[in-house]
Amino acid sequence: MEKIDKLDRQILNIISKNARIPFKDVAEECGVSRAAIHQRVQRMIDMNVITGSGYQINPKSLGFNTCTYIGVKLERGSMYKDVVPEFEKIPEVVECHFTTGPYTMLIKLYARDNEHLMELLNSSIQEIPGVTATETLISLRQSVKREIPIFNP
Repeated sequence: MEKIDKLDRQILNIISKNARIPFKDVAEECGVSRAAIHQRVQRMIDMNVITGSGYQINPKSLGFNTCTYIGVKLERGSMYKDVVPEFEKIPEVVECHFTTGPYTMLIKLYARDNEHLMELLNSSIQEIPGVTATETLISLRQSVKREIPIFNP
């Protein structure tokens, strides 16, 4: 992987705070040309330093009021590769991680309310072959959400 230099980090710092900022404004802040910013951003996309773009949607605006983390225990850890496609079929599941510790997996999902959450648990998640137990943690409020800090080495 190519190195990320000081200018790349400066660009990442700016665009991670506002992905819609025009490249001309980034160029002005960095003291380089707009073309240089465009080339740097494209190179970082090609290198998988920048892995996505788009808008973040507030789940509550779509009626999904309950954010939940669910620890999932499997019969065997090797069943992970068979269980992930089943979680992908559940649209409310927005993240899925293979973990160490007391759970084989940790998923994050959004439900409309507690009744919808119970339906997802009982009718979908706990019915997946290999799932032996779940533990549900409801998020009362998200207090911090940010990108990883971009430090200059």
